[in-house]
Amino acid sequence: MTKLKSFKLFFALLCTSFLMVSQLCADPPSDKGQKGKDKGSGKAGNGDVGYALDLSLLVSAGISVGDARRLAVNEGLTGMKPMPPGIRKNLARGKPMPPGIAKTRMPGAYVNQLPRHEGYEWLQVGSDLVLVVTGSLVISDVLEGVFR
Repeated sequence: MTKLKSFKLFFALLCTSFLMVSQLCADPPSDKGQKGKDKGSGKAGNGDVGYALDLSLLVSAGISVGDARRLAVNEGLTGMKPMPPGIRKNLARGKPMPPGIAKTRMPGAYVNQLPRHEGYEWLQVGSDLVLVVTGSLVISDVLEGVFR
């Protein structure tokens, strides 16, 4: 009889545990699993999991593509190849710099002519000029084709 009581107790605990776990898994948090909701990345339903950033906190470049290109031509920093389209699409405002992309620091003479933003730095990525947050390398702005 004690084996039967032990088995019933074990079975009851097992069922209770199962119900508790299934309840935890049943309802995702309010910010998860809602396709089509804007999570602050600028694109609704883009599938980014665990990454949300308020784009209004990022600064814009403060210079036009044409002006940055004129400065690059004057400094002899042209002739760079653009990134392949598959990689280029990953350079987007509010996203971190994709791993493995070659980032080049430009000569001081060129950088000193660009607008300065505290906590940000300018990088050359292929033929593009990219403004990133210094510590995290989150992309703040992309000026395409400046170094072509």
